[in-house]
Amino acid sequence: MTVGKARSVALVGLTGTVIEIEAALGGGLPRTILVGLPDTSLNEARERCKAAVSNSGLPWPDRLVTVNLTPATLPKTGSHYDLGITAAVLATQHDVIRTELLDETVLLGELGLDGRVRRCRGVLPALLTAAAAGFTRAIVPAEQVGEARLVEGMTIWGVGDLTDLVAVLRGDPIAEPSVQAPYPPSATDHPDLRDVVGQTEARWVLEVAAAGRHHLFLHGPPGTGKTMLAERLPSILPDLSPLEALEVTAIHSLAGDNVGGELIRRPPYAAPHHTASMVSLVGGGPKASQPGSFSLCHDGVLFLDEAAEFPPSLIESLRTPMEAGSIHIGRSGAQVRYPARFQLVLAANPCPCGNYGAPARQCSCRPDAVRRYQSRISGPVLDRIDLHHQVRPLTRSLLKDQPQGEESAEVAQRVMEARDRQARRLAGTRWRTNGEVSGPWLRRQLPLPDGLGVVDDAVRQGRLSARGVDKVLRVSWTLADLAGVDVPTASHVRTALAMRRGEELGAVA
Repeated sequence: MTVGKARSVALVGLTGTVIEIEAALGGGLPRTILVGLPDTSLNEARERCKAAVSNSGLPWPDRLVTVNLTPATLPKTGSHYDLGITAAVLATQHDVIRTELLDETVLLGELGLDGRVRRCRGVLPALLTAAAAGFTRAIVPAEQVGEARLVEGMTIWGVGDLTDLVAVLRGDPIAEPSVQAPYPPSATDHPDLRDVVGQTEARWVLEVAAAGRHHLFLHGPPGTGKTMLAERLPSILPDLSPLEALEVTAIHSLAGDNVGGELIRRPPYAAPHHTASMVSLVGGGPKASQPGSFSLCHDGVLFLDEAAEFPPSLIESLRTPMEAGSIHIGRSGAQVRYPARFQLVLAANPCPCGNYGAPARQCSCRPDAVRRYQSRISGPVLDRIDLHHQVRPLTRSLLKDQPQGEESAEVAQRVMEARDRQARRLAGTRWRTNGEVSGPWLRRQLPLPDGLGVVDDAVRQGRLSARGVDKVLRVSWTLADLAGVDVPTASHVRTALAMRRGEELGAVA
């Protein structure tokens, strides 16, 4: 019996396993059998591969072909195994390809019926797995060569069709494929903070949130600029570190985005609509193979506009990622973990009509309707949000006599300096910003600031929870970092408490 072997990568979330694809020829009626726990899209590879090989003028064995994907106990999903299956079948036939070239080579790519090699999801995380396992060569779709070459230490061949694949596996040179433009194309895609006229306090709260990576809740009447502020938060955040950029790019590759030939350097931004499904936000799908919006904005900003309009179950699903920075999805035969360390920004009106509590506006909602609307965001979720800010209507026309606000670049410089202070203070820990530090470490390893009496009073009166105390301390340290001082002062503590409770900052801000 003749056996051909090739290798590919099975992905369960971002975790990959190099698998061996074996093709054996046997007696019996001509047919192809695929074993090794394939899903539906992989099971259909039998027909895709056979038609692609025949239409490319290559021989497909006129015998029984058994294809086994090892380890057989690992569920396998996706269409990127097509190239590996085809290479293994071709390796069973004499003088079609040089089988030794398949050693230390992984193959990824979907086949069309005409023999073209099409792009597939997850090339970057798959090749990161292969490189960690010691593989030095990879064959990928030609249009994904740029993405594949983000993995250092591997020789990448891009093939456009099966003719190119056979040429590579015979050792013949092929034309270098063109590399697509990188994604995202620019670091200046986000709107600039200078567009926000007035709202001095809100701009200051936004800067504090960016500096310490704090979750933020903006509430107030319609038209006050809540959405405008949230959309400009990414413009004042620092670039991602190399490791962060690699992880974020791998997540977007797994989601099927065209990441091009460069890492995603800017913090991602996601703003799902309130009609979005649970799976689209949390992730999942067949075999839990698709990351959701929570993961697509990993190391970036998740903005939920009109948060009270989201179903309560979706709002409650924020609890775990806000605390743990990851999402765990359980399915039959698969347990998947996706990173989801995002900075949350919520925006909501005070009532269905939006006018409750607004000066010179008449609210048309019944009191019970206002209570129901405000209770759609539960107390446990609100308690996990560091900063609460009431965005108030402007008192003067936007058309004249309004000072020009600072540009995002100016604010981003202060945010970067504050982040640098945090990085030095947190060196040697697993945290990078104040918003991530655990409460016990914060209280035991760092000096407690002066002026904690106001915090004690708030706890004694039931206006601040134990988690809220940690939030106030974290924000106090961020205010000190922005001020360039080594330890928070009593003024910083009072301001942090006011920010936590959504009070007016006045002259302190």
